[in-house]
Amino acid sequence: MYETLPELANVALQAEGASGPALDGAAAAGLAVGLAALGAGYAERGIGAAAVGALAEDDSLFVQGLILTVLPETLVILALVVVFILG
Repeated sequence: MYETLPELANVALQAEGASGPALDGAAAAGLAVGLAALGAGYAERGIGAAAVGALAEDDSLFVQGLILTVLPETLVILALVVVFILG
């Protein structure tokens, strides 16, 4: 996955022979929200497993586990808010 990122950046920043960006505003916004959701899912993968393990050991850690599990989702919500404000 990481080897495709420079190619994606080249496509997003400049198309061959074009003077402007290859992506219009709506496509760039969709890409931003999609990458934010991908990052939040990647972060939640480890946080969710750790929260369930901690909850199995001690029931009093439910609130802390819930907060840490929901925290990455706020990144996607903020990305959507930015899209609606700028769009």
